[in-house]
Amino acid sequence: MCVKLIGIGKIPLITEGDDLAEIIINAIDAEGLEICNEDVLVIAETAVAKSEGTVVNLESLTPSERAKEISVKTGKESNLVEAIIRESTEIIKVGPDFIISETKHGFVCANAGIDESNVEYGFATPIPVNPDRSATHIRKKIEDSKGIEIGVIISDTQGRAFREGAVGIAIGISGIEPLWNRQGETDLYGRELQTTSISVADELASAASIVMGQADEGIPVVMVRGVDYFKKLRNTSATLKPLIRPKKYDVFR
Repeated sequence: MCVKLIGIGKIPLITEGDDLAEIIINAIDAEGLEICNEDVLVIAETAVAKSEGTVVNLESLTPSERAKEISVKTGKESNLVEAIIRESTEIIKVGPDFIISETKHGFVCANAGIDESNVEYGFATPIPVNPDRSATHIRKKIEDSKGIEIGVIISDTQGRAFREGAVGIAIGISGIEPLWNRQGETDLYGRELQTTSISVADELASAASIVMGQADEGIPVVMVRGVDYFKKLRNTSATLKPLIRPKKYDVFR
């Protein structure tokens, strides 16, 4: 299998109300590229949040007493802490310069996934309200325009428990299943796999983040080509829900 990662660079700064699907189509055409059947588009959540108008003006928030208390413990600005609290259903752990919380989507991550990078100073982008819905809207519009079948992943950059460094992960998906259950298949020695489940959504998001970068690269969209298990995992009603571990099985809290 040969997988290609193709960064789409001719995408302008996104503003509220922009049609992200149309912008992506135009940018692909402007670069003399072509989006093909069974490609997977990985799109940075910041671009989605900007187009949907969910960017938060931190100065407009009034910090609660709880936000002020957590601000002292973490060293974070109280307005940012207030934004994190509002995007969370549970604050799990706080410490020097970190807040681990569960978001309204069910993600357990740092700072409720709120990002201050690649947005104007004093503003922040929370995780889109419904990343699966956002991915579906973009997928359907591109598929209808081009007459093809594709997958769309909304990605974010997050850290991981017990590991240093951040990687790209999927926070929304449409067109393909996020998990590939390989139970019942055999390994090289003929042993039957008992529990092997692969998070292909996170693998593709992480691969795409190499091309996206984390600073001023200006590549919020990456085409992934050569995903040979696309047909096997094709599902137009797929969501990211299978990736979220139920709290009763979360042994780390």
